[in-house]
Amino acid sequence: MTQLIPTTTDRPVLTVSIVIPVKDDARPLAVCLRALQAQTVAPFEIIVVDNGSTDDSGDVARSLGAVVVVESRPGIGMASATGYSAASGDIIARLDADSIPQSDWVATIADTFGRLEDVDAITGPAYFIDGPAWLRSPAAALYLGSYFLFTGMALGHVPLFGSNLALRRSTWASVRHEVHVHDQLTHDDLDLSFHVGVSNSIRFIPSLRSGISMRPLNDGKGSLRWKRGIHTVTMHWPHDLPWLRLGRRLMYRARNPAPVSPYRR
Repeated sequence: MTQLIPTTTDRPVLTVSIVIPVKDDARPLAVCLRALQAQTVAPFEIIVVDNGSTDDSGDVARSLGAVVVVESRPGIGMASATGYSAASGDIIARLDADSIPQSDWVATIADTFGRLEDVDAITGPAYFIDGPAWLRSPAAALYLGSYFLFTGMALGHVPLFGSNLALRRSTWASVRHEVHVHDQLTHDDLDLSFHVGVSNSIRFIPSLRSGISMRPLNDGKGSLRWKRGIHTVTMHWPHDLPWLRLGRRLMYRARNPAPVSPYRR
C-alpha cells in the first residue's frame, strides 16, 4: 500500500505494519479490514496470519488487500509472533479479527512514535461494539479496567492489550526469542508485556481507541483466560516479582535517560 503519513519538517516518516491473527473469523475480519481501508492514514501493510482456519478467512483477507501468512502451529501467541516477525514496517501494530479501529488509529500510532522517541510500545482503550447497548460501556469499563489494574499490579507498569497495541519493530526484535510462544497456556499479551516492559517504555494512549466484540464475556472461556493469566504471571516469578521489576526499571532508567525529542508537544 502507498504510505500516506503526513509529515512536518525533518520529522522521520514511520511506516506502520498491522498484524491480525485469525482463525475461522472471516465475517468480522472483513469488517476489520474495511475499517483499515477507511483510515485517514494508510498502513504500510496489513498481515493476516491464518492460524488453521477452516472457513474462508484467508480468501477474505486477500480480497481486501491483506498479505496472508499461514501459521499451522496452534495458538494466538504463535500466530501473533509469526506476524510480527513477517512485518517490515518501522512500527508493528496489532488488532484482533473482530476489532474495529477508529478512523485515526493508524495516524495516532504514527504520530505518537514520531513524536516520542523514548516510547517503545503503546496500547489504548477499547469499547464494545455489540451486545445490549445499555451494557456496553459499564461492561467495557469492568472488563478492561480489571485487566489493566490486575496485570499492571503484577507487572509494575502499563500492560499491553492485544486488541489494541503497537510497538517498534526494533523492540520486537529485542524480545522475539524470549517470549513463550510455544506454550499455548501463556497469555500472549501479558507475556509480551513482561518481556518488553523492563528495559522499554510502554505508554497508555487514551486517544488510541478501537472497538472490540463482547464475545470474551459470553463465550464460556472466562475461566480459561484467568488460568492463562495466572499461569503467565507465575511462570515469570520469582525473578519478575513486581517490586523487583520496578527496581530494575528504575536502575535502567537511571543508566539510560530518555532522549529529548524535538517533536514532543
